[in-house]
Amino acid sequence: MTYFYIDTSSSYLYSGIVKDGKVLAEIKQDFNKELSKYTVSEIEKLFKESNLKPIDIDKIIVVAGPGSFTGIRIGMTFAKIFAWSYSIDITTITSLEAMQASINSKKVLVPLIDARRGYVYAGVYKNGKVLLKDQYIELLKLEDFLNNLGEDYFYITNDKKFTYENKFGYNPDILNITMMYKDNKAINPHLVEPIYLKLTEAEENLGSMIYDN
Repeated sequence: MTYFYIDTSSSYLYSGIVKDGKVLAEIKQDFNKELSKYTVSEIEKLFKESNLKPIDIDKIIVVAGPGSFTGIRIGMTFAKIFAWSYSIDITTITSLEAMQASINSKKVLVPLIDARRGYVYAGVYKNGKVLLKDQYIELLKLEDFLNNLGEDYFYITNDKKFTYENKFGYNPDILNITMMYKDNKAINPHLVEPIYLKLTEAEENLGSMIYDN
């Protein structure tokens, strides 16, 4: 089986092609604000390096968020068009799932993304199993949950504002991510949607109006 992985949920392009349990080619590069400019050409290079064609791919695994609104749209659009054009299976994972799958540890792992104003995007995992589902959560509430676990835990984050000593930096292990989530159920490309976790301001206001009434 041959898998194509793509994550543009930040300013980085993380992408790779995995065949029969081996990485044939991968890219992990920060393109800052020019991510949309280079995504397609860099992916073309991956296929050339792998000596494969798009029709050789059996399944696409795309990170659907949370993360940069613009970044997510870049990867999602590419993956959906790719899947639809070549009738390839496609599935989604969260950026937090990708982060926890990249660390080889039996400790409790906490992928963490700053969401500002005292909130974060986070999940809690142990040996790949979910202890706290991915969510938009107040950092203090997350810390309370972790302190009540009674186990050692490590954060996974590249956000410089988090100065925890018990943390790992995030460097995606594309092979391990692919192997962990390769059996996720395929989705109709037209139904693949971003995973933001946090409601938009308009949705929050609407919910507040309904509740108040």
